[in-house]
Amino acid sequence: MFLFFEKAIIGMAFLRIISGSIEILVAFLILKYNDVEKALVINSSLALIGPIILILTTTIGLFGLADKISFTKMLWIFGGVACILYGVKGN
Repeated sequence: MFLFFEKAIIGMAFLRIISGSIEILVAFLILKYNDVEKALVINSSLALIGPIILILTTTIGLFGLADKISFTKMLWIFGGVACILYGVKGN
């Protein structure tokens, strides 16, 4: 049986697989270095990756829905993502 996936679904899943792989790699690096200071530095690097993946997967999803939702609703979704990023951002 041949499964057909939309391009947007493949793109979103691929980004999440990459993101998860990076998380696992970071966990192994933390174990390898076995030092709390280095672990915090390595872990902090994930703070850059998470929001980038969130924005990219949301963008791909919205492009996949572009013909089904209005431009105004797209702006609301991007506004919501912006609020999430602002809310979790450090001082």
